Amino acid sequence: MPTRTHVRACVTALAAAALTAAFAGSAAAADVTAKRTITDGGKTYNLQLTGPDTASAAGANVTVSGTGYNTAQGVYVSLCAVSGAPGANKPTPCLGGQDQSGTTGASHWVSNVGGGTVPNSSRFAAGGTFSVKIHVKADLGNGQVCGETVECAIVTRADHFDSGDRKYDVHIPVTFQ
Repeated sequence: MPTRTHVRACVTALAAAALTAAFAGSAAAADVTAKRTITDGGKTYNLQLTGPDTASAAGANVTVSGTGYNTAQGVYVSLCAVSGAPGANKPTPCLGGQDQSGTTGASHWVSNVGGGTVPNSSRFAAGGTFSVKIHVKADLGNGQVCGETVECAIVTRADHFDSGDRKYDVHIPVTFQ
């Protein structure tokens, strides 16, 4: 039969393990903000994208927010392979691809033309702002792994109505642990 001292020691050990696990799991990534100023149609937009700079390689749901976006130009928010400075090359491939069914949660479409009518989509709020959750993980598929075979970033990029427009590319480089 366990003694009172033995029970206290076990309870103390379990509590310490729980606290260690809680603190290790809560070592949250720092949010960083990427900024880019563009001119579109004679109007200047000060784009700001905020999100984490690190995430679990196995996968994590992260919140990404933006301000200053042109509400007439929809954007995708996703984790993508990137090459060069924002706007130099189209961010691709992106985790989840065109997830029109909304099953992976790996991308989100922000648009005032159709946003909010399909899964993983929403409309811009006042001032071209948004806050969305996306799922990120290191393995993009097809042998492309962030930090090993490709560099990756959480990005915004122009939506399918103007997919060749690189002005709305904003990158937050992400390191996976």
